[in-house]
Amino acid sequence: MTRTVLAIGAHIGDMDLTAGPTLAKLILDGANVTIVALTPGERSHPRLAPAEYKKQKIAEGEAFATAIGADFMVLNHSEGFLPDTDEAAIELATIIRDQQPDTLITHWHHSAHRDHEHAARLTIRARYLADLALDPTELGPLADLPRHATRTLLHTENWQDMDGFHPTLYVPIPDEAFYRWISAIRHQPFARGEHGFRHIDYYTALLTTRGCLAGYPRAAAFHTTPTPELTKLPAP
Repeated sequence: MTRTVLAIGAHIGDMDLTAGPTLAKLILDGANVTIVALTPGERSHPRLAPAEYKKQKIAEGEAFATAIGADFMVLNHSEGFLPDTDEAAIELATIIRDQQPDTLITHWHHSAHRDHEHAARLTIRARYLADLALDPTELGPLADLPRHATRTLLHTENWQDMDGFHPTLYVPIPDEAFYRWISAIRHQPFARGEHGFRHIDYYTALLTTRGCLAGYPRAAAFHTTPTPELTKLPAP
């Protein structure tokens, strides 16, 4: 059974929307979940300056995580400039070693948004580095953390990341998890559509669509490696 999960998004809100219902389900099932945002997503507000919006986004990310029962971290990279470097991957690998997750969740690696692609590549690279023998000159003082092999890597379904995405796993979302997610995500203005795209409407409809295909009232779709641990339901 999945007990510890890291959900790694390019910006605050990415994993809240795409993985949020599944995270709520896992938490209700007893898992420990940490949402990691690699950047605040501070540059996308149509009116607010980045410094002001950064504070709002961090408050929103913290509130969402608290509402569903998760922990929350945001790293100090900048929206639009998320690097795809070993230094950034090592930063993420140290979190993986510290948290010892069973499952990583991140973006699909083909996207209209470069930050999303970089987040996926960083997660894949960090997963490898977390299980690699590294000395302090390569990893810094956190080289003393024990190596860790993460069993499962899941890629979320995101409307900006659909190039080549196809589900290999459906996770049924029970009502309690769905309503916990809705109650939490509705407090984020961008998710409600105040910046243009009606994210909550889209992902709610997507849960219903995937549920029709999977034989549940609602389901979330992921691309994953073989023999995933979250559910035994195969993709059609």
